[in-house]
Amino acid sequence: MKIPNSIILLAQTLMEHDARAFIVGGFVRDHFLGIESKDIDIEVYGVSTLNKLKIVLKDLAPVHEVGKSFGVLKIKLDDYDIDISLPRTETKIGKGHKGFHIQTNGQLDYTTAAKRRDFTMNSIGYDIKTEFFLDPYEGRKDIEKGLIRHIHDTSFIEDPLRILRAVQFAARFNFTLHPNTLKLCQTMVKNKMLEELPKERIFEEYKKLLLKANKPSQGFELLDDMKALPSELKALQGIVQDKTYHPEGDVWVHTMMSIDAMAELKTKQNKKDLVLMLAVLCHDFGKVEATKVENGKITSIAHEHLLKPTISFINTLSEEKALLQEIIPLVKEHLTPSQLYKQKSKDPAIRRLSTRVNIQDLVLVSKADHLGRTTQEAKNKIYPAGEWLLNKAKKLKVDQYKPEAFLLGRHLIDEGMQAGLEFKSILNEAYQEQLEGKIEDEVSAIKWLRSYIKEEEDKNL
Repeated sequence: MKIPNSIILLAQTLMEHDARAFIVGGFVRDHFLGIESKDIDIEVYGVSTLNKLKIVLKDLAPVHEVGKSFGVLKIKLDDYDIDISLPRTETKIGKGHKGFHIQTNGQLDYTTAAKRRDFTMNSIGYDIKTEFFLDPYEGRKDIEKGLIRHIHDTSFIEDPLRILRAVQFAARFNFTLHPNTLKLCQTMVKNKMLEELPKERIFEEYKKLLLKANKPSQGFELLDDMKALPSELKALQGIVQDKTYHPEGDVWVHTMMSIDAMAELKTKQNKKDLVLMLAVLCHDFGKVEATKVENGKITSIAHEHLLKPTISFINTLSEEKALLQEIIPLVKEHLTPSQLYKQKSKDPAIRRLSTRVNIQDLVLVSKADHLGRTTQEAKNKIYPAGEWLLNKAKKLKVDQYKPEAFLLGRHLIDEGMQAGLEFKSILNEAYQEQLEGKIEDEVSAIKWLRSYIKEEEDKNL
């Protein structure tokens, strides 16, 4: 395994103090998966206390203590974020992910220390000194089989977050859960253990599923197998659609295909991609209420405006109001690109759209919706409406931002007007004229203002 020089230096420093450094967890797993990683976890054997470990490390880099109870230190070497800890055992003493008694022990043997880990693939260690892999629970074999297998029943159920970790790992690596692991997760869900977790921890696992998996649908299908699918998603199953537009099946099938399509369209900007992925996941929640079948005809009129399920779902994951405010317009407008294209709408409609939503982001969401089907156009990965709208928006310079107003308060003051409540209505009227294309620049804005003032004066004569 290729080890950065800075990590080798760290290991040598520890050896000078009769301590041994083992790389553990995700970095080792990712090595066998052929995935590059910048996060490295190191367990140090042979050091009795965390304070002694801090003293040894202080000359290498600034040391940040995560928590004495967990015995974890953080340092940064070159471009690597490194968590350094002492071996430990964990005893469950209460509910949730914090309900543990942690006992660090620098003299613990590796097999015992690794027993607390969740899955065999995460229990492999690498002894930097001997360049030898320690694999007491046959994690390498499970990686080769594409299998996620828990290490120990009792320790696994002590942390319900591991249910969601299993889900996102399965989707990210295209792995299968061992039947016993799936059964154990199902039992934990049935016992309502996920309810012990704070929403922040749950959301972190959802983020990994949405941002790191090539096919996030695998994770949601696994949640369904575990009976852990959020109610807003479960409700999509069995909601029929018009086969002309959705030959792929019901709303659930379409939504799963759409989020997989969005995963291929990601921008590589995590914050933006999270908003886009969540918008696609929620885009058809309104169909549950809106779908009607009359005389054999299936409709879901105005489903994009039924936003309560989206609000409810996002609020179960996060308290971030800004996140919800970004998602809602994308859900509400997801049909607009196709509607504008069909109507061959003029520039004013596109300018107005830019005041309601980021058009560049909307086109991506709408494209994912369009590609999440089995129509011939979708199979060919063609979305003419999106290309048309984006080209028009770029020419108008409104693809990412709404137009900046040409007429400002200072212009009104320059024309001798006194600041007051009427300013707002005048500026708003001018902006509407600008969106219509009747005001094209600052000069024409001032000309419009003078005409407006004259009309008002004439009314008062």
